[in-house]
Amino acid sequence: MSPRTAIIGPIAAHIAFVMELTLVPLLLHAIQLQFSLSIGDLAWIFNSYGIAVAAGVLLGGWCGDAFNTRKIFGYGIILFAAGSLLVAAAQSFETLIIGRALQGLGGGIFSPLVPLLLTRTSPQKPGRVLIVWGSIAGYIAAVAPLFYSSFLSEHGWNLAFVLIAVIAVFALVNLNRRQVYDDHSAYPRFKKNYSELFRSKNLWMTFAYVFCTYGSITYYLFQLPVRLSNNEVKVTSLGLLLTITWLTFSGLSALLRNMVDRPHIRTIMLAAPLLIALGLPLTFYDESLLLLILSSILVGSGLACSNAPSTQMILKFAPKGMSGLSTSLDITFARLGGIATVAILAEKGFAYASSTICLLCLVAAFCALSVGKGRCRLADPTS
Repeated sequence: MSPRTAIIGPIAAHIAFVMELTLVPLLLHAIQLQFSLSIGDLAWIFNSYGIAVAAGVLLGGWCGDAFNTRKIFGYGIILFAAGSLLVAAAQSFETLIIGRALQGLGGGIFSPLVPLLLTRTSPQKPGRVLIVWGSIAGYIAAVAPLFYSSFLSEHGWNLAFVLIAVIAVFALVNLNRRQVYDDHSAYPRFKKNYSELFRSKNLWMTFAYVFCTYGSITYYLFQLPVRLSNNEVKVTSLGLLLTITWLTFSGLSALLRNMVDRPHIRTIMLAAPLLIALGLPLTFYDESLLLLILSSILVGSGLACSNAPSTQMILKFAPKGMSGLSTSLDITFARLGGIATVAILAEKGFAYASSTICLLCLVAAFCALSVGKGRCRLADPTS
């Protein structure tokens, strides 16, 4: 099977995974109204998914290294789709939490295997295929908030979760229709020395970078629609802002695609926290459309500069035989950053939230400057 054909299933699954991220913030206000939830309850709806993802990625990463990667990937998609449908049919707060947890567990299992499967299709230029993956999924997911808010929002928030489930099922069908490009026996199996994982300073500095940058971006995705919806900003305007964020991410990711395999990678990573620190406080400063659009552009740019480059660095420093576990830890730290930031800042005011975000960005900048100074080895993508 050609590499171009081989990437369809993983990218389709990732689109469903990312659409959860792009659409759910837009749905929070409608869910809050239907179930009469407080901001704290809403944070649990948001974070129950993230907590399950953080747990699921560890299971998915370990199973992906130990068993047939494609099969584990498929099992994760099944759980993700089932959880999405359960959320869509939910009639109570408790069912919402269960559905979100199931959805998150499935997403956690398959998501760390996406970059692993993709880099196996292009072992000579892994960074390029990762950036192509990010931009394709980003472009499609970017239009979802605007499309939903313009044409589907009047049909209820449940429809969005049905749409996410349908795309996940398409990915599963595509994966099973096409013959396996991931033969478990075709790749060398290395004896795992887990102490190597803990001894890699560069790897853990990158995890800290991911925790801080993704935590800041997740808080932006939570607080922007909730705060503006409570101030009676129209759903279409919220959809436009989220679409601008994701289109900026996708467009800049495409521009950076030829740079992530070169020495520029640390410079790109350093730009991310600076862009986020500039963009996020603007959402508190003023609700004028111009400033909100500028904020969306800056945060989307920060996401582009942190996403694929940090994943590439993690694959670079991953010990042999532990690429799956390393990418799962990447997602775990990203989700833990989001969970912690939303939980701490959900009900805080401008001064406290902005100061905390700036502190996180400062730590991320320090990590970007420190990572990769020593000798590094590009991990074998077949490991």
